[in-house]
Amino acid sequence: MDINMITLIVAVVALLVSFYSFYLINEHRKKPKQDGDAFTSRPLQLQAYERLVMLTERIALPSLVSRANQPGMNARDMQLLLIESIKQEYEYNATQQIYVSPVAWEAVKSLKDQNIFIISQVGSSMPAEATGLDLNKRIMEFAMTQKKGTLHEVVLEALNYEAKKVMR
Repeated sequence: MDINMITLIVAVVALLVSFYSFYLINEHRKKPKQDGDAFTSRPLQLQAYERLVMLTERIALPSLVSRANQPGMNARDMQLLLIESIKQEYEYNATQQIYVSPVAWEAVKSLKDQNIFIISQVGSSMPAEATGLDLNKRIMEFAMTQKKGTLHEVVLEALNYEAKKVMR
C-alpha cells in the first residue's frame, strides 16, 4: 500500500470521525442536564478531559516519533516500539472513559487505531534493511503531507469543546 492510499484512508476516517463527533456532540447538547450530577462530577470530568488532551498530544505521530527515537534500531524494532508506546499510553488512560462522553472516548480510540494503522502500513512498506531512523523519517513525511487537519487536531478540538461545555 503506497503513501497516497494511506493518506486517502486516513482522510476518509478523519472525516467520518469528525462528522460523527460533531453530530453526537450536538445531540448530547440537546439533552437536559441534571444539576446534582454535574456539580459533583465536574472536577473529575475536567481532569479526564485534561488527561485525554495530553494522551492525544503524546500519541500524535510527530510527538511520538521524536519521543521514541532511539539511534541504532532497525525499522521493524522501531515500528514495534512506536506501536507499543501508543498502546501503553492508551491503556494508562483507559479509565478516563467513564468521565467523558462516548463521543470523546471514541475519538481518542479512533486516533489510537489510526496511528497504529499508519505506523504498520509505513513500516510494512520499508525494505528489510531499513533503519529506525528511515522509518521515522517516512512517518514524519507522511504526517507533514496531511493537507487538511490531522485527526489528532480534530480530536483535540472535540475534547476542548466538550471540556468547555463542562466548565459552563
